Amino acid sequence: MKHLLFCSVFLLIVSSCKQEKTLTAQDIVDKAIEISGGEKHKTSAISFDFRDMHYKAVRDNGIFQYERIFNDSLEQIRDVLSNDGFKRYINEKEVAVVDTMAAKYTRSVNSVHYFVVLPFGLNDAAVNKELLEEVTIKDKAYHKIKVSFSQEGGGDDYEDVFMYWINKEDFKVDYIAYSYMDSPTELGLRFREAYNERYINGLRFVDYNNYKPEDGILDLFALDSLFELGKLKQVSKIENLDVAVE
Repeated sequence: MKHLLFCSVFLLIVSSCKQEKTLTAQDIVDKAIEISGGEKHKTSAISFDFRDMHYKAVRDNGIFQYERIFNDSLEQIRDVLSNDGFKRYINEKEVAVVDTMAAKYTRSVNSVHYFVVLPFGLNDAAVNKELLEEVTIKDKAYHKIKVSFSQEGGGDDYEDVFMYWINKEDFKVDYIAYSYMDSPTELGLRFREAYNERYINGLRFVDYNNYKPEDGILDLFALDSLFELGKLKQVSKIENLDVAVE
């Protein structure tokens, strides 16, 4: 009986330890991606409207095509970014684009498509993830994760740094912040608060309240504290309209 009691207690302790396993940044991101749609992203066709432009993204296990369509005066412009690079069409006729402008358009198209499906993409090879301290925002506990990018494969904006606040209870990304070069010498910061959550054909989408800190504040790591104190200024809303998923 003593032997059986000892074994039972031992198994209970082992089980408890497994349940209380310390999660890594990778574990947390994996859970966040899964709760947001996971593998369904890899073979999806998504369309939406953002700021008077229409966007389409088709993904097929690493093969992708991102589009941005808008009207300029009497012309329709369609920008296409794919595994083959960037192309611009005016009234469905391909036109030549100088390298500097092609790079600018590429960043612009990619950025919108990148944000709309976050946290999908955080397991790309160039992404580096670091788990920081646990924080509380609006009485909810969050995993705080820093994301940076390797130069190889990290794109033109590889020096940008992101912060993700992932809810400890449901592993949903509720807040995002990032730093970027606003000019060759000036650093810009943004903090985004997710709202209007909806699932469309199994994929999670949100809109954002978009904030920036007061002038002179350049501390990306402190934006959550400043938000709690009401010291961030809302500059816009990030709203994706008429989202459709196939």
